[in-house]
Amino acid sequence: MARKSLQDLSGIAKTIANSSPQPKDRTTKPAAPALGALQGSLSAIRELDPSLIDDWGPKDRLDGFTAVNSEDDGDGFETLKSSIKDGGQQVPILVRRAGTEGRFEIIYGRRRLRACRDLGLKVRANVQDLDDATALLAKGLENAARRNLSFYEKARFAAVIRAAGHDTKTIRQVLSLSASGLSHLTKITDSIPDDVGDQIGAAPKSGRPKWTALAEAFASKKVNASSSFAILSKLSAELSSDDRLEQLMREITRRGARPSEGREATPVPGVTIKSGRGSIAMSIKKAGENAAFAEWLDRELEGIIKKSYQEFTAVNPADDTRG
Repeated sequence: MARKSLQDLSGIAKTIANSSPQPKDRTTKPAAPALGALQGSLSAIRELDPSLIDDWGPKDRLDGFTAVNSEDDGDGFETLKSSIKDGGQQVPILVRRAGTEGRFEIIYGRRRLRACRDLGLKVRANVQDLDDATALLAKGLENAARRNLSFYEKARFAAVIRAAGHDTKTIRQVLSLSASGLSHLTKITDSIPDDVGDQIGAAPKSGRPKWTALAEAFASKKVNASSSFAILSKLSAELSSDDRLEQLMREITRRGARPSEGREATPVPGVTIKSGRGSIAMSIKKAGENAAFAEWLDRELEGIIKKSYQEFTAVNPADDTRG
């Protein structure tokens, strides 16, 4: 089957290829077709010994199959393994030839590969000659088709693609993100140390608000890596990653509230703002040196709040707002 050139690929494939740094230790191979053509290339499907397949590229999910990230090692993975045991592996994984003769690198399908390893079976693999750019494209498109990466896994995947030298436009296309969506992910990985995230896990039921709250706690120095580890180490290994994130945030909030149940500020004379655990209150004295200001604020406050809320929602859209 004739291989497509880069000119035959879609716009997204060209973007990835053009933005990809040149590999130093791999001879550039012809770009392969996009994902649909890869999956349909039946002549390239072979049965391989799983021990001949090495890992490659940006991780699209946290290294699962641990007590911390028990979702991947629980019912979902066991169901996959049982399905392969009873009915065979229906969907091939995608691999490319490695630099070492006779070895291969996996592009996607790590769970299927691990299931076949556990079962002592050969794995059905679509073997293609892919350069780094096209391999990343196939990996990103396969992720988009599954749509089952957690919010935090997307954040980590985006960070690794960025670290590999790809620009933000490419990252957005690979993960189907808006500019604000990528900004949310970047805030998470810029603030939360990776090893802390590893200890928490994928947290598939936890969306942007919870991870953003943790990122803000790190940014404001309410918590650091060592104190996070101290909290997480006391939690039961049986807890899901969602529960670990929840417990960590509860403890951070509890410790932060211990010195004071709230704060009080007087930004200008006659105006007092009280911030408590459940509400924010403002009092304005209509007498004294700022009486005129108080009267003006009384008339304009509703409009000021509405305008501020519009500005807030403009830069904080409601995408990925799971709790």
